[in-house]
Amino acid sequence: MIQFPLLSIIIFLPLFGGLLALAFRDRPQLCRWTSLAATLSDLLLVLGLIVFGHLWRRGAAGHWLLVEDFPWIESLGARYSLGLDGISLMLVLLTAFLGVLSVLVSWKQIETRVGAFHFFLLSMQTGVLGVFLATDLLLFYLFWEIQLIPMFFIIGVWGHEGRIHAAIKFILFTITGSLLMLVAIIGLYLIHGAKTGTYSFSLFQLMQTPLSSAAEIWLYAAFLLAFAIKIPVIPVHTWLPDAHTEAPTAGSVILAGVLLKTGAYALLRFAFSLFPRAAGISEPLLLVLGLGGVFYAAWIALAQSDMKRMVAYSSVAHMGLILIGMALGTLMTLTGAVLQMVNHGLTTSALFIMVGILEERTHSRELAQCGGLWRKMPVYSGFFLLFAMSSLGLPGLNNFVGEILILVGAFIVKPPVAVLGFAGLVLTLIYILRLVQDALFGEARKEHILWDLTPRELVILAPLAAAVLFIGLSPGPILDLLNEPVQGFIQQAVKMLPPSTM
Repeated sequence: MIQFPLLSIIIFLPLFGGLLALAFRDRPQLCRWTSLAATLSDLLLVLGLIVFGHLWRRGAAGHWLLVEDFPWIESLGARYSLGLDGISLMLVLLTAFLGVLSVLVSWKQIETRVGAFHFFLLSMQTGVLGVFLATDLLLFYLFWEIQLIPMFFIIGVWGHEGRIHAAIKFILFTITGSLLMLVAIIGLYLIHGAKTGTYSFSLFQLMQTPLSSAAEIWLYAAFLLAFAIKIPVIPVHTWLPDAHTEAPTAGSVILAGVLLKTGAYALLRFAFSLFPRAAGISEPLLLVLGLGGVFYAAWIALAQSDMKRMVAYSSVAHMGLILIGMALGTLMTLTGAVLQMVNHGLTTSALFIMVGILEERTHSRELAQCGGLWRKMPVYSGFFLLFAMSSLGLPGLNNFVGEILILVGAFIVKPPVAVLGFAGLVLTLIYILRLVQDALFGEARKEHILWDLTPRELVILAPLAAAVLFIGLSPGPILDLLNEPVQGFIQQAVKMLPPSTM
């Protein structure tokens, strides 16, 4: 147990920066610099955790690297409990990194209500970081709700023409799932208290709750629906393309890069951990939904003419593959799924940034108005090609590592699932190549005054490209970091299963 609240500082530093930006709302440039300083400081703190990793103290659970635990609402048995392991560390690092890029992306794009925009952007980052670090279910639910409201305003106020419809659709889907999860949390809390005599929201205590098969299945179903909406899983995915299409670029970066990952992370950390028997029963369903997402979203992406909408549907397909890896539950597939969360966050965020940069110049996202960019914007086109090749899983780039772990792991335990997964990647290859061909090559379909990347845009894209190459060429350090917590998760899940199910 650590005494210095480092995890709390990492969570709330962006919120503090957002409040300062709101206070400086009459001075837009100061708002931007304040927000950049806050997100950069947060990123440096997270990087410091990695660089000075030898200073970590182990928690009681073995694979936890840092733990904070303080009294909160003692009358309810709720505590302010945070925990960091290798899985949450990678997602916290991704969130802090994309937070900096989101501020830089918005530097020229957001010109109205600048202070309010940065307040919502940074408060959403605080909510996401809290989700990745909370180990008390009431605290987790509080952070889960905090991350939703800022995105509603970011889409609804600073989005494009259909922003109101997209924002309302987003909030209706996510709130519905959240309320069902709240009912399940309260139900689990009451059952645990009635059967043990101790009322607690602690994840580790609730994992020991004796549940009947029927109660476990119903509680798990409520958690699963809430997290499936956020991932998103078909058929509860329809809010995502609209939200991405109408959101400003920074909103799409945070939405694709980290908000979707909160659903996948919470499914693994909470739903699978609390209800291992029900999770095992749901494996066929999750595999069908995951494969369905891969094929359906890739097929719909082929029909899109709006580049941003095409990338949005590609998110559904990639998250479907992650769901497959999580459902299979082996060391290889789970490790690949967690790594693929990070890979998807990097690559898809980069593609949304590329589309946003092009939209700033041409005021259009239509493929029918592109073409010939390689000659006019060679540096931009080089980055675009790199991130597109990463998205389709080219060897040597980051997505390949996660995808090959999931698919090879699937082939070991369920060969038909692996074969179908490989077939789904063929559709991904088709629509990504179409995107590259129509945007970068051939003759220009409409004349625009274009200029290549500015220094600010290079500062945004260069670290993304470096991360894509580093993970693709040298994934060992990350896989080593993920290995122990994933093994611990599997061992804990097996320990909780009754002997008849092993």
